Amino acid sequence: MAQASQQHWIATAGQALHGGLEIPGDKSVSHRSVMFAALADGVSTIDGFLEGEDTRATAAIFSRLGVRIETPSPSRRIVHGVGVDGLKPADGPLDCGNAGTGMRLLAGLLAAQPFDSVLVGDASLSKRPMRRVTAPLAQMGARIDTEADGTPPLRIHGGQPLHGIDYELPVASAQVKSAVLLAGLYAQGETSVTEPHPTRDYTERMLSAFGVDIEFSPGFARLRGGQRLRATDIAVPADFSSAAFFLVAASIVPGSELRLRAVGLNPRRTGLLQALRLMGADIREENPSTHGGEPVADLVVRYAPLHGIEVPEALVPDMIDEFPALFVAAACADGPTVVRGAAELRVKESDRLAAMASGLRTLGLRVDETPDGATIHPGPLGAGTIESHGDHRIAMAFAVAAQLASGEVRIEDVANVATSFPGFDTLARGCGFGLVA
Repeated sequence: MAQASQQHWIATAGQALHGGLEIPGDKSVSHRSVMFAALADGVSTIDGFLEGEDTRATAAIFSRLGVRIETPSPSRRIVHGVGVDGLKPADGPLDCGNAGTGMRLLAGLLAAQPFDSVLVGDASLSKRPMRRVTAPLAQMGARIDTEADGTPPLRIHGGQPLHGIDYELPVASAQVKSAVLLAGLYAQGETSVTEPHPTRDYTERMLSAFGVDIEFSPGFARLRGGQRLRATDIAVPADFSSAAFFLVAASIVPGSELRLRAVGLNPRRTGLLQALRLMGADIREENPSTHGGEPVADLVVRYAPLHGIEVPEALVPDMIDEFPALFVAAACADGPTVVRGAAELRVKESDRLAAMASGLRTLGLRVDETPDGATIHPGPLGAGTIESHGDHRIAMAFAVAAQLASGEVRIEDVANVATSFPGFDTLARGCGFGLVA
C-alpha cells in the first residue's frame, strides 16, 4: 500500500481532444444496485457495474455477509439476493475502502440487523465525519459507536428494534437520506426524510425499481417499514461525475470535440452541466433514453470560450462532486468565478476547497478562499507539483488543467483514482491528453 501511495502523473499540454468515449458506470448507482440486489428476493443482473475499488469493496462486503455474487464478465454482476432478512454476520471488520457512500448506506442497513458489525475504511475515509448519519439512526433506536471525534470505525450493535421517524436533514446529503431510508425499511411504522435542498434521488428511484412502495419528490421521501424487495435487472448509466472532467477538458482546449456516450443525467446530479452552460459552454444532449429508471443521453461537447460567473447557490447540492472540475473551468475562463454555499467540500475525500485553491495557486493563479467557497481569478497556468491529498477528483482535475499549462505538471498521490475511474489515464491519452503515468 505504501508503494501505491507514491504513484504520480506527469501532465503536459496535449492536443485538441477528439473521439467518442465510453465513461465507466455511475459509482452511486453501482453501490446501490449491488446493495439492493443483495436484499431482494430472487436473482438480479447488473450491467455496466463500475469496476472501481470503491464499488468492488461494497460487493465484497455483501459477499462476506452471505450473498453469492457472480462476475461472468467485467462490469457485469449476477447477484443472488437473500431477502431483507437473509444477511449473515461477517467474521471480522467490513472494509469500505475509500467509499463514503458505501459506509454511510451500510450504517443504515446494518443498524437494523440482528448481529453486530464493524465498518472500517482507508486513511481518507477514516477522517470523514459520521455523526451526521449516526445521529438520525440513533433517533430510530440504533446503537453505533464511533471514535471520539465522530469518525470511523463504526461499531454497530445489532438486535436493536428500530422505529420510523420524520427526519429533517440539517445539511442536504443524499448519503444520510439514503441511510435513514434503508434503516426505515426495517423500522416499525413510517420513515420520512425532508431536505433543505433536494439531493440526488438514486436510492428512491432504485428502491421503486425493486418494488418498494416509496413516495418521493424533490427534497422529500417517505416509506413504510416491513417491505420486501423484488429482484430486477439494472443497467448502470455512465457516471456524470467522471464525465465532468472530459466536459471541462473539451470546453477549454481549443479545437476539441468529444462525444461522451450514455451518460447518466439524473436531474439532481447535473448542476455542473447548468453551470458550464451559464459560462458559455457548448454541450448538446443527443440520443436520450432511460436506463433502470435513470435518464441518460450522449453528451457532445465542443470547445467554446468560457466566462466567469457567480455560481447560483441553488446548483451547489446538484454538483457537489464536480467542483474540482468546475474550478479548472473557472481558471480558464474570462473573468472571476465566485462559489458560495459549498462548505460541504471541506469534508469530502479531502478538503476540496483548500486542495483546489492550493493547487491553482501553485500553477500561478490567485484564489481567494472563504469558509464556504472561493473566488477564482483566471490567468495563464504555469508548471508545478500538485499534491492531490489522495483525492481522486483533485488528481483528475489537475490532469485537465495541465492541458493548458505552460510546462510540466506533476500530480502526486494518484492511486485513489482507481476508486472511481479505473483507466482514466488511458482514456485521457487516447483522446489527446498529454499524460504519463
